Amino acid sequence: MKIMTLFCGLVLTLSATGSATPNVSALLQAAATTDKIFVVERESESLAVIENGLPKGHMKHMHNMNHGVVKFYGKDGYVISRDGYIVKFDPEKEVILKEHKTSDSAIGFVINDYYVAVANYDKKSVDILDRDLNPLESFSTGSKNVGIKIYNDYLIFSQMDNDKITVLRDTNHGKKIPHFEIYKEFDNVGVMPFDAMIKENYYIAGFFQSPFFGVVDLDTMTYKKIDILLGNRKPVLKVPHFGFWSISNGNVFIPAVGDNKVLVYTPDFKFVTAIETEGLPVFTTLSPDEKYLAVTFSGKKFPVIQIIDTQTLKVIKRFEFDGKVLHVRWSKQRPNLYISVNDANKVAVINTKGWWLNREIFQIQKPSGIFIYEKAKQ
Repeated sequence: MKIMTLFCGLVLTLSATGSATPNVSALLQAAATTDKIFVVERESESLAVIENGLPKGHMKHMHNMNHGVVKFYGKDGYVISRDGYIVKFDPEKEVILKEHKTSDSAIGFVINDYYVAVANYDKKSVDILDRDLNPLESFSTGSKNVGIKIYNDYLIFSQMDNDKITVLRDTNHGKKIPHFEIYKEFDNVGVMPFDAMIKENYYIAGFFQSPFFGVVDLDTMTYKKIDILLGNRKPVLKVPHFGFWSISNGNVFIPAVGDNKVLVYTPDFKFVTAIETEGLPVFTTLSPDEKYLAVTFSGKKFPVIQIIDTQTLKVIKRFEFDGKVLHVRWSKQRPNLYISVNDANKVAVINTKGWWLNREIFQIQKPSGIFIYEKAKQ
């Protein structure tokens, strides 16, 4: 009965290339995924739960999920809400364990073995809690705080209003309960830092109003600026959040803001080429094997995603859905690409071996972010 229910729940279509619908055996094999998926339902203060390819339920009372983010660390799940709550939950039992309100507006958080650190907009602080969400320390900055990252004993973040990058050091060197002190601050790094990423020992900060990126070498604690230029030496005037970038061993892929292109650079930011896309790209994400890049769009092309071959740097596949695509997520365990189709209240699943639409999972209310709990690895 369970297999029949699963089979009847599959929605089959032809792929964009017009290839034949796959056979039942292939469908059942693809459907038997080990992925357990938590999907942000952005207007319902909830997370939808998908398991074995089927909707399982909804975790309620997650607060304002308009910009909700989920992270997993071991067998623990954590959610940060737009209105400043950090929520710890059990992703296997799907129950909330504890919550703590750090501010009226939080923007990002990081986790390690012993602590959770939250970057707040409003109350303009960075708060450190233990893994059970008991408050440990709070650093007031007088600024909205963004781009929080961990590197060894360091906790690094950017101060949007103060044009500053701050490095905190754990004086207990990772031995259970941390104790942080200000280790280094870089002033006048650029105008309005808004996001950051870690690449090996480099903390890379982006700015709203400066035509460059800032890079802190966390081993030498030195800072430098990197201009991002196109092939004709024109600067990129605006770039999206680093979460929309994709960095492979060979190239860096950046969606161009205001142009129908994905920009390609070497890891040291030398321009390679610009890939023409169907619309204005918003989000790029690499497949686990780094062979493919999924691209989403804004405006009239919101319902479209394109797949780029990272070796040939050519668009090879196109899919169009019946609503805005807000997020995509590649599975590490199955040949699946999950797509949240916000207007249609569903998550679509593309088989990435044959590039066909495997199925559509309904009963997901206004989905946005997709987060996979890798249950088999716990």
